[in-house]
Amino acid sequence: MDYAAAYLEQTRAFGELIRAADPSTPVPTCPGWTLDQLFRHVGRGDRWAAQIVRDRRDSFLEFRSVDDGAPPSGRDDAIAWLNGGAELLVDAVAATGPQTPVWTFLGTRPAGWWIRRRLHENVVHRADAELAVGGDFGVDPELAADAIDEFLERIVIRAGKDGAPLPLEGGDTLHLHATDPGLGQAGEWTIAVQETAITWSHLHGKGTAALRGSAAELLLAITRRVSLADTAIELFGDEQVWRRWLDRTPL
Repeated sequence: MDYAAAYLEQTRAFGELIRAADPSTPVPTCPGWTLDQLFRHVGRGDRWAAQIVRDRRDSFLEFRSVDDGAPPSGRDDAIAWLNGGAELLVDAVAATGPQTPVWTFLGTRPAGWWIRRRLHENVVHRADAELAVGGDFGVDPELAADAIDEFLERIVIRAGKDGAPLPLEGGDTLHLHATDPGLGQAGEWTIAVQETAITWSHLHGKGTAALRGSAAELLLAITRRVSLADTAIELFGDEQVWRRWLDRTPL
């Protein structure tokens, strides 16, 4: 997958959605936020990541220290600012080198890690905006499946930290099955507990709880953007395992 191209495309799509909407619209999936606040969050986040990469930082960058971190007045200029932030990150990774180690909130990672992270951040926030305006969120199944991969990769690192309970207990397993044609094994996820850590693989499995639906809807469900009742996802097995997973997974 060309992550840089997909990132720029998804950021542009988010911007066009914002362009056509009332900025004061509440965003139910981001409680307390309006579309304007969501827009600023996305735009500043892209520039924050770009500055981390550009400066080859090895420590956290305060959000207040982000260069040009607020959008200009005027809708067209603000959308250009949004798209420009994504372009800055792509250019910064190219200039710095995608394998150059830089700071991330998960520890030191190659600079190119930030493009994939910001891609999937913006995909999910585009879904937030679509849900806020009553639109239909659509995304390529391969991209949605990779977003689930990236989400689980972060869960493996973050789940159970600082004494928090793991999202799965004992021998419980959670299986996700994407029904999109052509995904094959990339559309299968089996999540389990191994000793004191969460593990996952693309192996097919029955699961103590199992969800079956499109990759896009599975992504929205696992990131707590929609409830299963508002999707065509089928749940099999122990519903409590799924609810526990939702309650205990960090976003």
